[in-house]
Amino acid sequence: MKKIWLAIAGVVLIAVVAGLVGCNSGEGSVTLTSGSSGIKLNVNGQQEGIWVNGEGKVTAVPDIAILTLGIQAQESNVTEARDKAAGAMTAVMNALKDAGIAATDIQTQNFNIQQVTRWDNDKQQEIVIGYQVTNTVTVKVRDVSKTPTVIDSVTVAGGDFTRISSLAFTVDDPTPFYEQARVKAVNDAAARAKKLADTAGVKLGKPTYISESSYIPCPIYRDINTVEAVPAPTPTTPVSPGEMDITVNVQIAYAIAD
Repeated sequence: MKKIWLAIAGVVLIAVVAGLVGCNSGEGSVTLTSGSSGIKLNVNGQQEGIWVNGEGKVTAVPDIAILTLGIQAQESNVTEARDKAAGAMTAVMNALKDAGIAATDIQTQNFNIQQVTRWDNDKQQEIVIGYQVTNTVTVKVRDVSKTPTVIDSVTVAGGDFTRISSLAFTVDDPTPFYEQARVKAVNDAAARAKKLADTAGVKLGKPTYISESSYIPCPIYRDINTVEAVPAPTPTTPVSPGEMDITVNVQIAYAIAD
C-alpha cells in the first residue's frame, strides 16, 4: 500500500513540474534532483541578475558612391527603339570606362522593352503608338571625388536618352567601424550596470549573457533626375557624401556577486 501511495505522489510531482515548466517557458528552467534528504525542486529564472542594454555609435565618411543610371528610348517600332537604346547605352558604357570605372563595378539592374499605348475613344480600346526600351545599371564609383565627373560625362554621352535615377553613398568596408562601435556599446552597458548595482547596494558580478545586434545603415541617397543632355562645357554637378552612423547594440546580463 505504501508503494502505491509513493507511485501516486511521484505522478503528482511530475505533473506539478510539468506545470511549472509550462508556466515558465522561455523565462526559466526547472531542475528535479534527488539526494539523501529526498527530492528537491529548483526553479531558475532567466531574468536573474542585472540586465542592461548598451549602444555604441560611430560616424563614418562614405568612401563609395553608387549611381543608378541608364538610358530610355522610345520609337514607333521596336527595332528602331532597341537600336537607339543600344547606341546610347554603348556610349554611356564607354564614358564610364574612360572615367576609370572597372567593368566589375558596373552591373545591369534592369532591361525592359514595353509597348506604349493610348486610349482610342472612337474604337474604345487601347492602341499601340510605340515601343519603349529601358536599360539601367548600377555603378560603383570607388573614388567619391570623381562622382561629379562621372555624372557629367555619362549625361553628355547618353544625350537625351540619359536617365540618372539615384545617387547613394556608403562605406566599402564597415568592419573597423563596427569594431569601434562594439567596444563603445559594451562599455556603455557596463557603466549602466555599475550604476544600477551601486544604486541597489549590491556588488556587480561577471557577465552571464551577452547579445549583440547591429544596425546596417542603408546607403545615403541623393535624388538626381537627369533627362536632357548637358552641352559642354558646363558647370560640374555638385555632390556631397555627408556622413553616416554605424550603430551596435548589446544586451548584457550581469550576475550579482555574493
